[in-house]
Amino acid sequence: MAAFHLEIVSPEGKLFDGEAHMLSVRGIEGDLAILAGHIPFVTALAPGEVRVYETADADPRRGKCSGGCLTVDPGRTRLLAADFTWDDGSDR
Repeated sequence: MAAFHLEIVSPEGKLFDGEAHMLSVRGIEGDLAILAGHIPFVTALAPGEVRVYETADADPRRGKCSGGCLTVDPGRTRLLAADFTWDDGSDR
């Protein structure tokens, strides 16, 4: 499975900047998953769980987002969160 560049940013700063194999989030119209090669688009995010799969076969890293915006471009996927926390309590 191919990887793509993912950034997760909140007012506190950059919380993730690296490669991911899949991103799972809740958009305002329902849950969605982003994989490498996804078409470009922009959507508002609803409050909910965020899962970042850093490798194809590992458990995801989980966090919570209070809402925000997701942009998918050919070179980068960026999640701009109004408020974001990792479930493990880390800040990166």
